[in-house]
Amino acid sequence: MRRVLIVDDIPFIRSVIKDILIAGDFGVVGEASDGAQALAMYKAVKPDVVLLDINMPVLDGIETLKRIKKINKEAIIIMCSSLGDQENIVNAISLGAKDFVVKPFRKERILSALEKAIL
Repeated sequence: MRRVLIVDDIPFIRSVIKDILIAGDFGVVGEASDGAQALAMYKAVKPDVVLLDINMPVLDGIETLKRIKKINKEAIIIMCSSLGDQENIVNAISLGAKDFVVKPFRKERILSALEKAIL
């Protein structure tokens, strides 16, 4: 079972993602509400995949992505963003994110992004 760390500052969004992942036979090894928590949890739980929101307090998703990649250049990270966040999405992909999922989420899109990223 692939282990996923969910990072989003909105508890409801984390809950929705968690439900989708569990239904899709992924394991959720942690949830973080900002980039600083995400970094600490990444080091502690060593997930297979990180679902990372772009817009968050403390450390945004772009900075968190950079720091996770410094810890593990092979880290598999999928960014989550709002529709109007094209510039950040392009930036995230250029920094090593494997894919992005646009909010509002569709179950099929999240699961296909995960499957594609871990192949």
